[in-house]
Amino acid sequence: MECSVKASWSKYEIRKRNPDPKTCALLVIDVQNYFSSMAAPILANLNATMALCRSASIPVIFTRHRHDPRFPGGGDNGVLEEWWSGELVMEGTWEAELMEGLERVEGEAVVEKSTYSAFRKTGLEERLVAMGVKEVIVCGVMTNLCCETTAREAFVRGFRVFFSADATATSDSRLHQATLDNLAYGFAYLLDSHTLKQALSSPN
Repeated sequence: MECSVKASWSKYEIRKRNPDPKTCALLVIDVQNYFSSMAAPILANLNATMALCRSASIPVIFTRHRHDPRFPGGGDNGVLEEWWSGELVMEGTWEAELMEGLERVEGEAVVEKSTYSAFRKTGLEERLVAMGVKEVIVCGVMTNLCCETTAREAFVRGFRVFFSADATATSDSRLHQATLDNLAYGFAYLLDSHTLKQALSSPN
């Protein structure tokens, strides 16, 4: 399960650290039917990442991106519709539901969101703080949009960020690579399902 692009992003990886299971949470971003063409190829890595975190008592939190069909442009002043006209994920549709192959455990939280960031008007930050979380691992789709935005916002809100290279995906490998390079340079510690397994089995 090692990430095939590690050799390219490792040159930007200027800091190294392991997640601390005592203060960490896993954020699984938008693994929904709408994004299945991107998520399906990494589904095994996503499920492996979730299983590793659960085995280390790291809580798993899912996000689900959807828009309210009652409002023009799905709400949020129609900003996203300017970029994705006719392609918004609408609440109440099959496309908005989490993928069937995603191994979610009953009782794990699902945070509803309507923009790239999982923090905007969702109560996620307050939930994490109440749980004693100080760092997050980000995985899911799309690497360069919702995953990257959530990772950057987590960083500026004071959370230490870890970002999965093999349990994230997007529409273009170049966009995926660009996100890994930028985040490794100044926002997040990169890992994959192989290095996460090693990290969780060794002390910080």
